Amino acid sequence: MGLMGDPMARRLLAAGLPVTVWNRTVSKAEALAEAGATVAPLLADAVREADVVITMLEAGPVVGAVIDAALPALRSGTLWIDMSSTRQAEAQDFHARLAAAGCRFVDAPVSGGVGGAQAGTLAIMAGGGEDDIEGARPVFEAMGRLTRVGPAGAGQVAKLCNQLIVGGTINIVAEALLLAQAAGADPASVRAAIRGGFAESKVLDVHGQRMLERNWLPGGQVTTQLKDMHNILAAAAAAGVALPVTSLVTERYESIRDVYPQADHAAALLALERLNPGQRVGDAPDRLPE
Repeated sequence: MGLMGDPMARRLLAAGLPVTVWNRTVSKAEALAEAGATVAPLLADAVREADVVITMLEAGPVVGAVIDAALPALRSGTLWIDMSSTRQAEAQDFHARLAAAGCRFVDAPVSGGVGGAQAGTLAIMAGGGEDDIEGARPVFEAMGRLTRVGPAGAGQVAKLCNQLIVGGTINIVAEALLLAQAAGADPASVRAAIRGGFAESKVLDVHGQRMLERNWLPGGQVTTQLKDMHNILAAAAAAGVALPVTSLVTERYESIRDVYPQADHAAALLALERLNPGQRVGDAPDRLPE
């Protein structure tokens, strides 16, 4: 029930679906009670009667621990949908563990951030059996736009491709705005001038504006983006391909991991400014998470 889980649960409730919520920190789950959710103090109570279980957690090891803890309480045939961002191999392992217990699994990571979760417009990349995914379509469509991309584990591959593009583009937008500033142009006007051309993107729109405002309150977080970059490189190594640009982007996020861990991933601009002492985009004060 964090930045993403809370608004996603609210979208399910708004669609009229009965939702039971559980969180390791109980107070975060209790915040959903007024929206109509049933709050379960124990994980076993949350999953025992569920037809569908959805997890939205920080990383694969946490998802695995929750699955292991929940397995004794799951009914045969329960569909487990993990919407977290994990490694492909982890998703395939979750699928195997649940199948051995007579349950079903779909990995369905998302893109669109907190705003997409609130609006119900998330891009949902689902890996798993076609019947399982289609059977859960009302659940998915309460939260966003569903696309099946292949068997279990394929959803995570699609998310990694998404994060590769997002992470790389954020860094390119940061470089463009810093160059504009350093070379004597107005970065806000440069951004306005190139929008609508081939450089237009959601990243230029949303994160370009964040950079101009120096708004580093999350959204996505540096630590989350860095986790995804490492997962991308692990997938690339497993597939036997070299991704040199992704390696450079990973280095940029590594450079601010210990300084701005909870900042929005648009803080790639801060990493670039640290690489260029004396250069800074705009004169607004930095808005950073406490």
